Amino acid sequence: MYGTKLCLGLNEQFGIDDLQQIRLLREIGFEAFFSGWHPGADIGALRRTADAEGMVFQSIHAPFVKMADMWEPTDETQAAVDELIACLRDCADNGVPIMVAHAFIGFTSHNPTAFGLKNFERVVAEAERLGVKVALENTEGEEYLAALMAHFAGCNAVGFCWDTGHEMCYNHSQDMLALYGDRLLCTHLNDNLGIRDFGGNITFIDDLHLLPFDGIADWADVAARLNRCGFDGILTFELNTKSKPDRCENDPYGRMDIRQYFTQAYMRACRVAALKARRRG
Repeated sequence: MYGTKLCLGLNEQFGIDDLQQIRLLREIGFEAFFSGWHPGADIGALRRTADAEGMVFQSIHAPFVKMADMWEPTDETQAAVDELIACLRDCADNGVPIMVAHAFIGFTSHNPTAFGLKNFERVVAEAERLGVKVALENTEGEEYLAALMAHFAGCNAVGFCWDTGHEMCYNHSQDMLALYGDRLLCTHLNDNLGIRDFGGNITFIDDLHLLPFDGIADWADVAARLNRCGFDGILTFELNTKSKPDRCENDPYGRMDIRQYFTQAYMRACRVAALKARRRG
């Protein structure tokens, strides 16, 4: 309708299994979805359901809990590399064109290493061999993202995934598209309330993943920036229905029937798409 497909990420918080989510998303109006990944995940079942429903399987989000182990030698370093490569192979085997990956996890380290770049070289080499693109997401640890984007500047297999909420709470509202918009592969669109700590300390509890227009994001500006960098791909949303510890902003979503919540998500996604189409015209 708006010159772009609308996509929502599958989420265990939604309270129904992934296959039911895909079918209900299609019924509500979404045209695409992305999934998470874990060892043994039945990605083939998601692929078959996507095909049956006429849905685009937009991307797979790689595991991220071991991402700090990519940068310093630990007992988990090889497992971290192996997970990313296994996820890439599931992408390739099931016709999923993009693997979204975090560059880092954690709030205290700020020192990218040559060791880490070498580990990512192994992952990217496999992505190139398989024909899958790696979309690096803006999270905490901006230095690690910057190091990877610079290191793989000439590599067509590596690009950027823009998370609008992370920009506000992890990146201090720095314009991440100004840095990496020319390499934008996909989006994770969501809202939040910025950084709550008066001193500006960032923490995972500010990463709310609210419905668009329920936080402080300027969605007209989001649309304008996407247009400025020439992005005409699928508009992908990543949303949560459960609140972070000691917070309650997402609680109203959890009280909704999942059909009502998906309908609200679709309506908000249409508003974002309409803003983008209006500003492009």
